[in-house]
Formats: sequence, structure tokens, C-alpha cells
Amino acid sequence: MDGRIGVIRLNRPKKLNAWDMSMRAELTRHITDLATDDACGAIVLAGAGGNFCAGQDLNETAGFAPEDGESAEAWIASFDSVYAATRNSPKPVVAAVEGVAAGSGFQWVLLADIRVGHAATRMGQPEVLSGIPSITGVWAMWSVLGRAKATEFALTGRLVDGQEAHRLGLLTRVVEQDQVFETAMAEAKRLAGLPAVAVRTTKDWIRRLEQPAYEEAVAWAKAVHRESNATGEPQQEMRRFLAGARR
Repeated sequence: MDGRIGVIRLNRPKKLNAWDMSMRAELTRHITDLATDDACGAIVLAGAGGNFCAGQDLNETAGFAPEDGESAEAWIASFDSVYAATRNSPKPVVAAVEGVAAGSGFQWVLLADIRVGHAATRMGQPEVLSGIPSITGVWAMWSVLGRAKATEFALTGRLVDGQEAHRLGLLTRVVEQDQVFETAMAEAKRLAGLPAVAVRTTKDWIRRLEQPAYEEAVAWAKAVHRESNATGEPQQEMRRFLAGARR
């Protein structure tokens, strides 16, 4: 806690804060606890080491056995937990987006109410490049980017810099890199000072507007990833990506 601001910082800097299921479970607990803590007025999400989150740690998912559909569904359930906790939080959520926010890390960023980055921030949905279908990713991008750009991001896997991200609405503000966290904290403090009931009910209505599509995306993702996992293609592509990254 920093005053009335709950700060959650991903701390795997050597992996660009790529996350796995155990990290998402821990994040879910923290966000849920802060949501019901009267001492917390807002939440700031950040990453250690100059990056936000590079998405899924492929070392975990590359080992899923093709016949193990339960692991694929549990994997999606772990995203559902942290995404739902973030979306359901009555407290404003501000993301300090330094460096890379990619894949599921990018999706999570889009669930924040305010997103602060810098010109060299890199954001996008490169999952298809690792053989991972983009289902919840398309849902997360749709309301921000619309069909054309969401399709482009999902199928090309390209990352955009902070200036383009701001132009597209992926970032709320772009500041100097050394001011990203400071600005995110200032935004959080400003939001924490607003009338709490008005903030809570406004956030709840925004969430309700998107809830049916979100639930459909999660259900479809479980089915799609079970099917995809059974082919062995994602695991093969992830191992190939990891081998290239180690060179």
C-alpha cells in the first residue's frame, strides 16, 4: 500500500514478467483482497525491470500433453480468474505500462480503467506466432480497436509502439519513460479521491455491458484450446519459439 493506493507489481524481470498459472492465482488473490479493503481507494498494476508483462510463460504451456485437455481448460480458467477479478473490482485500476505488454499481458492491460505508457512501450497480440489461438485476446481488443484492427492484431501478431498505441486508444496517456509509474500513481490518487459510489456503479455498468461477450469468449476459449492442444501444434510452435529465443 502507498497511502490509499494498492500497488501490484509483477516481479519476474528476467522473463519480462511473463506469467504462469501460479502467478495468476496470486494476482487474483491480491486484486480480490484490495477490492474489499476499505483502506484501498484505487489499484496500480506495474511490472519490475522496465517491462509490464510479456504474456504467458511458454515454458509452462509447451509441456502440455496433447491428450491432456484438462490442463488446457485449467489454463484458460486461470486467465478467467485474474481477468474477472480485475473487471469486477469496484476500485479504479490504473496500469503503468513500461516496455512490453504482449499476449495475455496485453489483454490484462486492456482491462485496466486507465493505461499510462511511454513512446517505447510495445503492445500487441503475438500469440498466433507461437501457435496459440487468440480468443479472449480478440474479445479484449474488440471494443477498443473494432473489427478491422482487432483482426489485424490477432492474425499478424505485430506489436505497436506507444505513440501508435495511444492513437488507437490502447494507451490513455503517453509520458516520458521515467514518469510512467509516477503518472499512474497520480491518476490512481485522483480517481481514489472521487465519490466512491459513483465510481463503483459506473464501473459496474461498463462491466455489465461487456459481460455476455466476455463469458462467451471464455467458454469458447476453453473449447478451442482443448482442441488446439490435442493437435500438438501449439506445443511444437512454442518449443520452436523458445529454442530461437535461447540462441
